[in-house]
Amino acid sequence: MKFIVALTGASGQIVGIRLVERLREIGAEVYLVSTRAARITLKAETEYDEYRIRELATKYYDEDEIYAPFSSGSFKFDGMAIVPCSIKTASAIANGIADNLVTRAADVALKERRKLVLAVREAPMHAGHFKTLLKLCELGAIVFPLVMSFYTKPKTIEDMVDFTVSRIMEHLGLDVEYERWK
Repeated sequence: MKFIVALTGASGQIVGIRLVERLREIGAEVYLVSTRAARITLKAETEYDEYRIRELATKYYDEDEIYAPFSSGSFKFDGMAIVPCSIKTASAIANGIADNLVTRAADVALKERRKLVLAVREAPMHAGHFKTLLKLCELGAIVFPLVMSFYTKPKTIEDMVDFTVSRIMEHLGLDVEYERWK
């Protein structure tokens, strides 16, 4: 199993980090990409830094490393998740602007008909945001807003993050056990 996980500058870095950890726990290869903005937000929101997240992944890339193997459709991977996904990144993908490794890899996922999950983190939204998200759905992406669920009666933030990560993993095509709606 091979997955690409990208961190962009939106709030919610811990969800992306936890996704990488969980994918590695099940033995998946994880190719992690982070943007400059993600690294700034990462420092503001977590105890992680660029060096620590590099250690989590099978292989780590900066957004400028456009020569990464998964920037080509000939590289086989099972899916990609952008967690968190900024509106800037979502807009670039929706409009075919592949100007960095995150948007290029997402473009490859779409053109090769591979799973692409965009965990969008923005609130409130205006009509332009909704048009962008609709366009992404029409292109085949799975738009997965980072909205926390409460029916599991979470006790900690970690409970909420793990539930959300489980749902993202399921949308990447993995069989995941977690508490479901009864």
